[in-house]
Amino acid sequence: MTKTALLCAGGTGGHLFPAQALAQELKNRGWNVHLATDERGTRYSEKFQIDGLHVIASATFGSKNPVAVAKSALTLFKGYSASKTLIKKLGIDVAIGFGGYPSMPPMVAAQRMGLPTVLHEQNAVLGRANKFLAKKAVAVAAGFSSESLPPDTVITGNPLREEVLKIAKRLDQSEVPYEKSVDQDPFNLLVVGGSQGAQYFGETVPKAIVLLPEELRKRVRLTLQARAEQVEQVKTLLAANGVSAEVAPFFDGMGKRLEQAHLVVSRAGASTVSEIAAMGRPSILVPYPYALDHDQAANAAELVERGGGTVVPQAELTAPVLAEHLALAMGQPEKLKKQAHAAAMTSKPRATQQLADLVAAVAEKSYLGAGMASKGPPRHK
Repeated sequence: MTKTALLCAGGTGGHLFPAQALAQELKNRGWNVHLATDERGTRYSEKFQIDGLHVIASATFGSKNPVAVAKSALTLFKGYSASKTLIKKLGIDVAIGFGGYPSMPPMVAAQRMGLPTVLHEQNAVLGRANKFLAKKAVAVAAGFSSESLPPDTVITGNPLREEVLKIAKRLDQSEVPYEKSVDQDPFNLLVVGGSQGAQYFGETVPKAIVLLPEELRKRVRLTLQARAEQVEQVKTLLAANGVSAEVAPFFDGMGKRLEQAHLVVSRAGASTVSEIAAMGRPSILVPYPYALDHDQAANAAELVERGGGTVVPQAELTAPVLAEHLALAMGQPEKLKKQAHAAAMTSKPRATQQLADLVAAVAEKSYLGAGMASKGPPRHK
């Protein structure tokens, strides 16, 4: 009998990209797949292979104002009630949560209706939604290993977007997966920060590049994600200093840009770190300093320990300091190649298949515990 899965995710790329990859894998296996998210998630829906998209009402308790709390509680109850109706209508066999507050109403509904649930945490630290749901989940999977995760967490890695995975597979089969930039060769510098880094990088990176010696500035081929209001000013500054640059708030084709990069400067979000590893690219990672659980620093830990990149706290990475890092990197192509190889060693290319295997085992009630290898009972019944 065909199984039906309900994927539940917050409306940001960090939650939805892994859900997108799992949806495609489950569809390839003949499953029916539905997605529950919030209004923000509809921006990504056209890239999903799913049988249905369902916008579920959700809210957070971001304010202590009694009126605001009451409104949030009412919205959550509406989302919970709608989720129960949806689950009954679709005949869901298993629900998979990818974190974010919009995943809460449908996941809580599934658990209270007695359905098996699986959680996937992209980061090395459980987010608040997944932490709340973990006690009643049959299985918890994660993108990175960490002592802060539940002891029986299955480390699958983070499912990657098909665009990135295809290039990563091709690079893995190549005799020269990372081509060094030597002497006067162009040096492709990719700087991406997402919503939590675009402003900082838009301010700091151009100033750092202007501080480089002229012979190095001429080599730089910069791709920089910046906020919309910064773009024109940044372009003007870089052009005045002879720097070849593409500056925009958002870039398509990120897989190709990662492939071409000699160095990546980025936040340490879960999907970004996983994609850098899959591509085997050296990096300077700047964890988002205001994260409640410092999850980005934990995400980067394994990659840095293996020598695949460098972590620099934002408070320390001023324009002059970043200029020093860039100058050293451009003058040490062999070191960058070794970092690229080390980064690739942290990649988990079968993450999507392993997560799908876990979901299938839970749906079939054959999941036996951590790694699906123990002979004991499931962690939760």
